[in-house]
Amino acid sequence: MTHLPDQPAAKPWFGRAVVVAFVAALVVFAVAAWQLAQPAAQVVADEIAPATVTVHTDSGAYVFTTEWVFTPADQARGLMFREEMAEDHGMVFDFGRESHRSFWMQNTLISLDIIFIHESGEVAHIAEYTTPLSEAPIPSTVPVRYVFEVVAGTADRIGLKPGDRIDLHGTAAAD
Repeated sequence: MTHLPDQPAAKPWFGRAVVVAFVAALVVFAVAAWQLAQPAAQVVADEIAPATVTVHTDSGAYVFTTEWVFTPADQARGLMFREEMAEDHGMVFDFGRESHRSFWMQNTLISLDIIFIHESGEVAHIAEYTTPLSEAPIPSTVPVRYVFEVVAGTADRIGLKPGDRIDLHGTAAAD
């Protein structure tokens, strides 16, 4: 191949810079893909705050250790990929204001009871024994601020029903 005099010669560093930029982009992409592939149970976000809630039913008061989620990213992940959860544990979603809510069980491996709660702490609606891995919507029937997810069968076990009260203590969001 001959070099034409009216065209500038390629800079020798340019080819190396392109290769380095390409490799760097591949590394960034690989790290991001690896992080997204990690199960949610292994990811502990700063926005997830442990606390307790007390559920009051006709049969008594029940204390649950909870994880509170506030950010859209943590709310979207929820309990996805978890293989088990203790009967006295749950996750509370605080949306900051009342509105209609809808959940699904995509990538959720365990059946849950999903409890929809008014800002006042009154139970509005309960979706019991949800189907793992389902993409079917699970809507609140009325506007709610909080959603409390617990192991399926919990509502039956403690006698929880709409109108019962949940004290949302232990977190700044409920103060």
